[in-house]
This record gives sequence, C-alpha cells and structure tokens, in this order.
Amino acid sequence: MASKPNYQDLSKRERQIMNILHKIGEGSVSEVLEQLPDPPKAGYSSIRAIMGILRKKGFLAYRKVGAKYVYYPTTKLDKAQKSALNQVMKTFFEGSAPKVVSTLLGMSPEKLSEDELDEIAKMIEEAKKRKKSH
Repeated sequence: MASKPNYQDLSKRERQIMNILHKIGEGSVSEVLEQLPDPPKAGYSSIRAIMGILRKKGFLAYRKVGAKYVYYPTTKLDKAQKSALNQVMKTFFEGSAPKVVSTLLGMSPEKLSEDELDEIAKMIEEAKKRKKSH
C-alpha cells in the first residue's frame, strides 16, 4: 500500500469514484455505483474491482458493517484538492500559479461574482502577510 497516494495517477473512473467518496464521506460499492454518471455495463463487479484497486493503491480504506464493506478516502479532501490542482498546474499552466489565477480571472464575468472576487483578493492579502511573517 502506498504511503502517499498520488491523485495524478488515477484513471477517469478512479477519479469519479474518489470524487463521490470525498463528497459523501464513505459508502458501499452500491452507493458509489448509484452516483456514477455513466456506470459501466458490468456495474457492481466492475466498481467493486476498481475500489479494491484503489484500496491496494492506498487511496481507500474500508470497514465492515454487517455483511457489507464501507469504503472511505485515506486522504482528507483538502490534500486531495492540492494534489489534483498541483497536477493541473503542472500539466496546463507550466506550474505557474499566476497563470492559473489569470485564467480564472479571464473567465466570463458571470462566472465570478463580486463576492468571489473580494474573497480571492482577501486570500491574496492574507498570503502576502503570511509570507512576510516567515
């Protein structure tokens, strides 16, 4: 089992499963299958196999509840988000945070509200303060 799961190594289906489990916190194979936008034809057995692979890779753990297994992510959502964003930055933005922000701010005006822009500005100011204090 891997000590630090690397989200950049996930397939599309594995990412879908992880997204569902991060959203609901924990779930059985059936519960995950119900939430998949495009479930495979083999259904339950395919998803059970993929969740077993995710467990072996260190992304999921499980506990037994009665006759079923309930799976949950081994990594907190914020760490998973950072890992995923880091991969997107490397792949599409040459590892540059300013390019990511520039793209975000260049989106159509209706995508970002005034409150969201204020929140981003506040986060930038707070990051500057933390940087100066170190």
